[in-house]
Amino acid sequence: MWMIGIDMGTTHTKAALFDECGRMIAQRSRATQVKAKSGPSAYSTFDPEEMWSSVADMISDLTAHLDEKSVVSIGIASMAESGLFVDRKSGRPQSPLLPWYDPCTVPQAEHIKSETDELEQFRKTGLGNSFKVGLAKMLWLKDWSKETYADCVWLSVAGYIAYQLTGKLAADYTLAARTYAFDLSRRAWDTALLRQFGLPEGVCPMAVPSGTAIGTVLPGVAERLGLSTDTSVSIAGHDHVAAAIAVGALDEGDVYNSMGTAETLVGIMQERPLGREELLSGLSYGLHPVSGRMFWMGGNPSSGGSIEWLRGIIGSETLDYSRIQEETEQLPSGPSGIVYFPYLSGSGAPTPSSDVRGAFIGLDKRHGRGDLLKSLFEGNAYQLESMRRSAEEVAKIPISRLLVIGGGVRMRPWLHVKAAVSGTELVLPPIQEATLLGAAMLGAVGAGVFGSAKEAYDALEAEQGEVIGFDLQEHVAYRQVYEERFLPIQRELMRW
Repeated sequence: MWMIGIDMGTTHTKAALFDECGRMIAQRSRATQVKAKSGPSAYSTFDPEEMWSSVADMISDLTAHLDEKSVVSIGIASMAESGLFVDRKSGRPQSPLLPWYDPCTVPQAEHIKSETDELEQFRKTGLGNSFKVGLAKMLWLKDWSKETYADCVWLSVAGYIAYQLTGKLAADYTLAARTYAFDLSRRAWDTALLRQFGLPEGVCPMAVPSGTAIGTVLPGVAERLGLSTDTSVSIAGHDHVAAAIAVGALDEGDVYNSMGTAETLVGIMQERPLGREELLSGLSYGLHPVSGRMFWMGGNPSSGGSIEWLRGIIGSETLDYSRIQEETEQLPSGPSGIVYFPYLSGSGAPTPSSDVRGAFIGLDKRHGRGDLLKSLFEGNAYQLESMRRSAEEVAKIPISRLLVIGGGVRMRPWLHVKAAVSGTELVLPPIQEATLLGAAMLGAVGAGVFGSAKEAYDALEAEQGEVIGFDLQEHVAYRQVYEERFLPIQRELMRW
């Protein structure tokens, strides 16, 4: 028995074949091509048909030497707010596929803000309004072409790929909520809100829990891709939530930490009504694939991006990752004396702002390149600590351990700083592609291979991860800098 996981990412689209124990048998990857339109009304798009073609080719490669009946399930995870309009009857794209990060929808987000109550919408959706949300993109496309949305359906990237495989129009709860038009408590689209902005209530597809089978592979598609018409297809949902499941973040207090260009924390809590406290936390919330649970999520958009930014200025050809590690390891333990604020692209949780900008505080002539590099580790760790504390207050559960994956784990000095700043234990699960594995696991749950995400995780042949601890004295020193310098200066930066 084989299961396939698909990860529709911002920079790469990936597909992998796994056995029932979660062992990766083969993987394929293609770059996600961005098409940019320049000029006064500049915007970026993905080509949906090109993305589907890449997925189809990768699945064909993975199944080339398999029995067509041996792939039981496919699970699809994707970036969150990206989406497009497709024709309700033919499924053909009727609009570009807008990336989540493109700010062309700022005017639409401002219009939504002026016409809605922030707290009321947050209580429904678990999300703060921004240019990223799907509703802003729908309104932009409506303005872009008055005919675009006529008899059309909004699909996420994962929903579009699922449609190509099954012919079924659907969304899972984790991606539906990223539209800002999905009511978490009712598990239903906010049709009144959609009508308020001139969109028909049928503009959104059926919504189902993450990891629910929406159909099986169409006969013609199955033949072309080496699959069976019995192969079950599920939308695994938000990529970070799927990845959290793969590393075993399934109980309250378990927290997944992804260290890449951006950094993300994802935790789990009991399902409950959302209110002002959750809104003020700066975190976003959604329905977890584990029944009766919600997830909270926060991000830092310029975490690893800070490293790349400095490498680009100093000279990346002479400052590779081994050199960064060597120079920072030579420094004395404890705070560098520089406080860095990692707001190169604005700030994420717990104080989200697209306007705030970064800073270095405390530089003097004794500081060298290694000190600057270490201050990047520290500043990102301080920002993460802000998120961790905010999540602890809201979830009412201590967070004493982080399950950490991503490119940043190569920077061991960064991990030691992070553990020392937060006073938490870091566990490094030996998983290279957590989103792919999580998507495959949820696809197998949808197919009935496993009864739940927990059962799927228990079936994995998971190895124990390396544990990174911290020195108590160093933790005390970092906590003092965090509370006496980072937090007060951060508050002032937010006022600029």
